[in-house]
Amino acid sequence: MREYTSPIVGQRFRELLESINLKKSLSKTAYQKAMPELQERLRKLQYAAKVANVSTIVCLEGWDAAGKGRAIRKLTQKLDPRLFRVWSGTPPTPLEQRYHFLHRYQLALPNYGEMAVFNHGWYRQVLEDRCDKKLKKSEWLIAYQQINEFERWLAEDRQLIIKFWMHISKKKQKQRFKKYVADPNLAWRVTKDYRRHHRDYDKWLPTVEEMLTKTETSYAPWSLIEANDQRWALVRIFEVLAQRIEKELDRYSQEDSSSQTAEVIEEVHQTLAKKRGKRSPVNGRHREQAEVGNA
Repeated sequence: MREYTSPIVGQRFRELLESINLKKSLSKTAYQKAMPELQERLRKLQYAAKVANVSTIVCLEGWDAAGKGRAIRKLTQKLDPRLFRVWSGTPPTPLEQRYHFLHRYQLALPNYGEMAVFNHGWYRQVLEDRCDKKLKKSEWLIAYQQINEFERWLAEDRQLIIKFWMHISKKKQKQRFKKYVADPNLAWRVTKDYRRHHRDYDKWLPTVEEMLTKTETSYAPWSLIEANDQRWALVRIFEVLAQRIEKELDRYSQEDSSSQTAEVIEEVHQTLAKKRGKRSPVNGRHREQAEVGNA
C-alpha cells in the first residue's frame, strides 16, 4: 500500500511570492518549438494513464487574469476529449450551499484513468471567504485540514493531484485588466469582484502564502508558476504535468505486472527518449539560452 507522510513540517511559502522571479520569460521561437512537443508528450501520457487506470486531477489556482483559462485551452487542444473534463469554478448555488463545501467537487472527480481540470478548485471559496472576513480563524483552519484529508483520500484512491498557483504581480494584473476592458469581447471578464480583489492584492498576498503553507503535503504538493510571461507559464505548466504523470506511471508500472500497462508505458518512454536530447527551454540544460529578459 502506498505510504504518505503528514503535511510537510517546516515548509514555508511566507515571503516566497514576494521574492519569486517574475521576470522569467520565453522567446516566441522557443515557445513555438517547445509547445507542440509537450502537447504530443501529454497526449501519449493521457493514453498511458488510461491503461494504467491512473486518474489525474489538475487544480489551477492563481490571481485573477493570471492566465488559467488560456492554460486550459492550450492543454485541451490535443488531448482526447473522451478522457478529460473541465470544471469551471463558479460560486456555489443555493442548493450546493446546503452541503459541505467539498461536496460539489467530489461530484466532479474524474473516472479512473481519466483527467479532470479545475479552473479554481476547492481552495478559492475558502480563500475568498477568509479574505472577505466571512470565516472565523477556527473555521478556515478546519477547512484547510479538511482539504488535506480530502486530497489524501484522493491520493490513496490512485488519483494523482497536481496543483498550480499562477503568480503575477499587481502591476501585470492591472495591465491585463486594461487590455480586457479595451476589448468589447473581453470586457465582461473584469467584474466588480475582480476590481475589488485587485485593490486588496497586498492584503491577499500573505493570506495566499499561508494557504500554500498549510496545504503543502507530500501527496499533493504545490507548483508555483511565474506567470507574468504567458509563454513561460504555459511551457512550465506542461512540463510539470508531464513530469508528474510520468513519475506516477513509473511507480505503478513497477507495482502492476500487466503486460498491456507495461507495453504502453514503455512505448511512451521510447518516444520521449528520442526527444530528450533536445532539452526543454524552461526546465532543461539550455534554459538560459531560451529565456528572454531574465534578471
